[in-house]
Amino acid sequence: MKFSVKIAGLLCTIASSTLLLQRAAVASDSVGVRQIAAPSKERKADLAVTVWYPASSGGKSVALGESIFFEGTPAMMDAPISHGKYPLILLSHGAGLAGSPQAMSWIATPLAKQGYVVAAPTHPGNTGASRSAAETMKLWLRPADLTETLNAMSKDSFFKEHLEPDEVGALGLSMGGSTALALAGARIDPDRLAGYCDTDALNASLCEWVRQSRVDLHAMDLASAGRDNEDSRIGFVMAIDPAPVDVFDFNSFSRIAIPVDLVNLGQPGKIPFTAQADKIAKAIPNSIYSTIEDASHYSMFAECRPSAAEIAESKKVGDPICSDGGGRSRNEIHTQLIDMVIAAFGRALKPSP
Repeated sequence: MKFSVKIAGLLCTIASSTLLLQRAAVASDSVGVRQIAAPSKERKADLAVTVWYPASSGGKSVALGESIFFEGTPAMMDAPISHGKYPLILLSHGAGLAGSPQAMSWIATPLAKQGYVVAAPTHPGNTGASRSAAETMKLWLRPADLTETLNAMSKDSFFKEHLEPDEVGALGLSMGGSTALALAGARIDPDRLAGYCDTDALNASLCEWVRQSRVDLHAMDLASAGRDNEDSRIGFVMAIDPAPVDVFDFNSFSRIAIPVDLVNLGQPGKIPFTAQADKIAKAIPNSIYSTIEDASHYSMFAECRPSAAEIAESKKVGDPICSDGGGRSRNEIHTQLIDMVIAAFGRALKPSP
């Protein structure tokens, strides 16, 4: 079943209003944050997982995601969890400067306030001082990180009694969006991945880094790249500016059985080719596609600090990390995007009566 953007928005408003009222009953003004470890045989190490959750009073005040570029988001480290059971959202970060769980606190914290537990693994080699072009381009490993996070959450002594059974969704931003789509059943085409950086037509910034790192995608072991990463426990996926979507086997989108929401940031014609999701939405049987036309791909970053743009230029970051689509502030765009995400998950993940 296909929806136009206008019809989708109307149906979202009607269908989610009652659910949002139900959710408000379990919402919390205080958000706790906690670190857990998720064992991963494939990574041969434990994954560091950041978890946000509705909290009771207590814990230590922290500002997550704060850096020389970005404002932090407040939460209470190791606060007691509020009484009740909550749906679980697996959250996947992108790659690069803002590619970390903490950098997504601006969207994870409001979800926790609305009565969700949000768990985000750090995808190894995709962020921080250990960032590696070779590891970042092993895209098929990322959805398995989310599966291992779900396994760990279901066993964790602090969280397991507070999770709604059978109410699990996934949310991804940028490369995390493609990760979420793979978790829903989309499959990478190894040949497309191997040729992704043959030119700069698809993703000049990423491919320049890949070449500077002397990574030859054609020489990578892609034997597992096209594998099935679908996790049947996931009931809903939302992907925001998913990238790179052009490495997938397009036919695999038609086989996705769960509902999927896709969001692009920017005007038609200005959305990066590698993140364009409109055709994908037409291929997925049960999908909703929306855009925020006065946003940009960088609107997924946290709010910039006052001198962030100048610092980024002096450090030759290259990307306009503080630039949005024009017209509205990043805070205003974030407010709209958060409302869209809350409405989508309120529609898809229903709390127990």
